[in-house]
Amino acid sequence: MASRWDHLFDLKPTSLLEHLLEEVAKLLHKDLLQWPPPVEELDLDTGGHFAPLFTEPRPRPSRAVYTEAFRLAQWELARETDAYDDYMRNKRYLERGLVPSDRLPLLLLSRWLTEQMLGLGEATEGRVKRKHMRDCLERLQSKLGAFPVPGA
Repeated sequence: MASRWDHLFDLKPTSLLEHLLEEVAKLLHKDLLQWPPPVEELDLDTGGHFAPLFTEPRPRPSRAVYTEAFRLAQWELARETDAYDDYMRNKRYLERGLVPSDRLPLLLLSRWLTEQMLGLGEATEGRVKRKHMRDCLERLQSKLGAFPVPGA
């Protein structure tokens, strides 16, 4: 007869990196439950066009905006600049069910996701590579899919 603790011996050990990525995904999931997501500072010279998202009350973007923001962030981290440029230049987001007014929240979310991942790389002094960052984004996107985004 097996004891109630035997299943623990059968579990695959989790590496420190795997644990870190999971914890980061949990933290970012909490951040994404609010709209707009928290930012440390907004530089009006480079990101001033995002100011209306923070100063004027706006509804939370649709789930499709989040999905497309993850796509753009994945491309950015994979350095797939041609795909990213084609998507934006040809307004492919419109083909994905978004409307022109979704462009600004889409850009903010994709940039926020990318910056969070690059910040993780910096904080770990490069130990978290871009492939790990993409994995973390997949974990985060999975969490958002499992727990509905409020108002989306």
